[in-house]
Amino acid sequence: MRTMIAPATFCAAAAFAALALLATPLPSQAQTWPQRPVKFIVPFGPGAGADIGARLIADRLPARWGKPVVVENRPGADGLVSIQAFVTANDDHTLWFGPSGSFTVHPFQYEKLPYAPDDLVPIARVSNTILAVGVPEAMKIGTLKEFVARAKAEPGKLNAAVVPGITEFTFDYFVKTARLEVAKIPYRDIVQAATDVGEGRIQIMMSSYAILQPHVQGGRIKALVVNGRTRAPILPDIPTAIEAGFPALEVEGLVGLFGPAGMPLDLRERIATDIRAIAADPAISSRLAGTAQVVNPGGPTEFAAAIEDQRAKIAQIAQTLGLKPKQ
Repeated sequence: MRTMIAPATFCAAAAFAALALLATPLPSQAQTWPQRPVKFIVPFGPGAGADIGARLIADRLPARWGKPVVVENRPGADGLVSIQAFVTANDDHTLWFGPSGSFTVHPFQYEKLPYAPDDLVPIARVSNTILAVGVPEAMKIGTLKEFVARAKAEPGKLNAAVVPGITEFTFDYFVKTARLEVAKIPYRDIVQAATDVGEGRIQIMMSSYAILQPHVQGGRIKALVVNGRTRAPILPDIPTAIEAGFPALEVEGLVGLFGPAGMPLDLRERIATDIRAIAADPAISSRLAGTAQVVNPGGPTEFAAAIEDQRAKIAQIAQTLGLKPKQ
């Protein structure tokens, strides 16, 4: 004889099963991501410091994620080309890898932007690019104070070359606060500027140390200061701009990974943990040091705080210089 289940008993059992199902935790996005290949968009061409850093990290992530990670170079228009490609993708498997200085200056450069600042959400800081100020060795100048004295003694006679973006903003702030008259010479290829400094046609240059390095090692350029808050571990004998007495030149070259708006914090923290583990490998530090970068990993909250500090300083610079965005 078949046993009959009372309707009330059946309903109670069904309700209990439903509650048990609801109580079972579902996999979070942080646990299931990535579900397909991941892309890093880089705002520079192949061989740039950020490009090398992106590829070093991307090469090691598939072992942790089980999916390929590819790097796509999208240089041009002060980083706008790459950011527009990233924002248009609107995909949590398409990330942006580069220096925050590529975009924190945009609101002070352009009245209308094809993206909103909140479209780039910090995931992980990877490294700091070493920025430096150099002069021709032939000038026989040993300190930044000596250069300032020379520039004041020869107003309007010295030329400068500066990388566009946050580097140029910072250098202009230094010139303004130090009350100097220095003419800026524009370059399509900033690498050529380093050659001109080494040959004495340009009297001061501010850029990544990687651009100056071959000429410093060749005895043609003298590096006067680095621009970070602390001395670079690979350049312990070069003082910071703050130590040299010119805090206006202080700027951090923050480089890291960004995701799209709405990417959950737990997922960003998980990605940052993986990147931190990879960056701890001495081989990564050594390779980045060769491109004048210092490994300085940080999670999304820490990275976001550093970027906000950078934005605040840029706003101060823009106000001091009276900058107006292009229409």
